[in-house]
Amino acid sequence: MVGASDNESRPSYFVLKYLITKRYRVFPINPGIAGKILLGQRVYASLAEVPVPIDVVDVFRKPEAIPAVVDEALALSPKPKVIWMQLGLRDDVSAAKAEAAGVKVVMNRCMKIEYGRLCGEIGWVGVNSRTISSKKPVLSATGFQHLDIDSKN
Repeated sequence: MVGASDNESRPSYFVLKYLITKRYRVFPINPGIAGKILLGQRVYASLAEVPVPIDVVDVFRKPEAIPAVVDEALALSPKPKVIWMQLGLRDDVSAAKAEAAGVKVVMNRCMKIEYGRLCGEIGWVGVNSRTISSKKPVLSATGFQHLDIDSKN
């Protein structure tokens, strides 16, 4: 997650926290707090410092920073499978560059919202999930409600 914040009121903080509770392995990227521990995860200064291949680069940066983030992601070996730009972020030129390099791109979408929509959690607060399914959701955690799209639970 490029642009992860240690400020609890920032969207990148609560999306990071949410993805971690959903058992995703997330690497926070923020040069301003690099080396610190955020929600149990070491914070890195750049994508290149992450010690394992990255599947998805989730971008929480200002629109003008997107080209540099995409260039950094495309310089990785192996390249990530997806570059995901959060709500309000769109850069068609950078997206075309990434797609030409074989990387899928998602723009103007929030992982937390999309996960909640796909597993049905978002419907608990009255939001239309736009998903029709005959499958009954299964609780995947105890103590508080978590629906999961992981078929193992």
